[in-house]
Amino acid sequence: MSNQTHRIRRLTNVTDAQLQQLADLLVDCVEGGASVSFMQPLTPSRALGFWRGIAEGVARGGRALLVAEDGLGIVGTVQLLLDQPENQPHRADLVKMLVHRRARRHGLGAGLMQAAEALALECGKSLLVLDTAGGDAERLYERLGWQRCGVIPGYALWPQGGLCDTTYFYRVLQPVEA
Repeated sequence: MSNQTHRIRRLTNVTDAQLQQLADLLVDCVEGGASVSFMQPLTPSRALGFWRGIAEGVARGGRALLVAEDGLGIVGTVQLLLDQPENQPHRADLVKMLVHRRARRHGLGAGLMQAAEALALECGKSLLVLDTAGGDAERLYERLGWQRCGVIPGYALWPQGGLCDTTYFYRVLQPVEA
């Protein structure tokens, strides 16, 4: 375990410096083999373009962005997709949970997940849904009380190529009222 201190906070406006740190984080995760929608090699400019689009969604309020920071900058992030169809106002999708390889195995993933759940409740969401392709991530989600729905074989590609399965999870944060 690390005795390093991490701070988790919500960004409502993303600065250029934060965009660059988020792009660096995404590149690190893809280089490390994370199946997060990008193929290797992921160029820094493509990663930056992705985060610029995310920042626009954050500024419009349709997306909530949480970041984890240490003394060197952003080392983790997770998002909530808040904009949902009108018959699903109680639901949000949890997406792009990323932790830099240098900060893994120190409880940061669990901290980001717990912060996302608390933020979802603040935003009036009672049901969260996510998908993942990683064994370590699946163990984390199960340990935190997420329920596995099922696996879709060959759903996506690993960043270096080759099909990977995707597992879907959900978490009920409070009873749903009709």
